[in-house]
Amino acid sequence: MRKLVITSIIASMLSLGAYAQTSTTSPAPTPAPADANAPLPGANSFTEGQAKSRLEANGYSAISELKKDDNGVWKGKATHGGQPVTVSVDYRGNITRH
Repeated sequence: MRKLVITSIIASMLSLGAYAQTSTTSPAPTPAPADANAPLPGANSFTEGQAKSRLEANGYSAISELKKDDNGVWKGKATHGGQPVTVSVDYRGNITRH
């Protein structure tokens, strides 16, 4: 009986491992802004690196001059689709171009 239980547990673990190997990757982040009034002022808990990573995950490159303003909004320069743009990342992660 004990061997049967152990065998069942091992078989269950192996099948879960196979399932995990066949899972799909998550979709690419949806371009922001999610909020119509973005960038929203607020206490921004993003670090400069996290704000930059958020921009990169949304297709921005050559990110520079990233600074947090008095409203807690990260602002800087970047390239998107080959075009230079000015960008903002608010405390909710909304990305806006100016």
